[in-house]
Amino acid sequence: MKKYRKPHRVKKKKSIFRSRFFWLFILILIFLGGIFYLISFSSFFQIKEIKILGNQKISSETLENSIKKEIVRKIVFYNSKSIFLAQLNKIQKNLLKEYPQAARADLKRIFPDKISLKIEERKPIAIFCPARQNFLEENLSGQAEGCFFLDREGIIFEPSGGVSNGAGLPKIVGNIDSLNLGEKALESNYLEYILEIKGKLAENQKLKIKEFIPSEKKLIVVTAEGWQIFFDPQGNIPDQILNLNLVLNEKIPPEKRGNLEYIDLRFGNKAYLKYR
Repeated sequence: MKKYRKPHRVKKKKSIFRSRFFWLFILILIFLGGIFYLISFSSFFQIKEIKILGNQKISSETLENSIKKEIVRKIVFYNSKSIFLAQLNKIQKNLLKEYPQAARADLKRIFPDKISLKIEERKPIAIFCPARQNFLEENLSGQAEGCFFLDREGIIFEPSGGVSNGAGLPKIVGNIDSLNLGEKALESNYLEYILEIKGKLAENQKLKIKEFIPSEKKLIVVTAEGWQIFFDPQGNIPDQILNLNLVLNEKIPPEKRGNLEYIDLRFGNKAYLKYR
């Protein structure tokens, strides 16, 4: 007997255009493309205004121009200023580098088409001069060259310019050869130490100070009369001021200070004197 095989039926491949998954994929792509276009290129979300607050010395116009350069993002062949694509953290960091006068920069999105910048500017509390300017006298033009304003964090942020600009601020001479604006010139705790001593000297002895010369082991205070006081940066300020007051009040009357070279307060309850 002959055996017969069932004929093999070849299944027709279903067209991809009839696949639900294909059209679902296309719909998802269209939806995502629409979202991408809306986020990236829609005029509704393009940044149109930059609000700047808190600045006094730094020009609003220059700040705005700096931000405008940063918010433009190139996508393929097109530029976008989308509020969603603006890299605020990066812009903040670049602003602080570009403007050392700014202590802080806070950028926020204001939907749909604005961003705000709140600037906190540094406030000068001292003038810092590099060591090469040690005992520098103002030149004929009335300028103290190479000196900078110092804020409470010990950061230099702006040239001090004319002497009148820094009137009333203590002058600090630091042993630093090179320093860039926005960098720390002096530790903040050492700066607080200097400011406290300045206040105590003015309060107790009415002493006028020419400059402070800080180092790790010794703080030299140069008086306007030309003699010096040596303080221990690690020592107790009230105790050292007390010793100074005792010496000045009991041993060195004002008429004798012209011959004084220095008073050294770094050795406990003793104060050592040297005359010229």
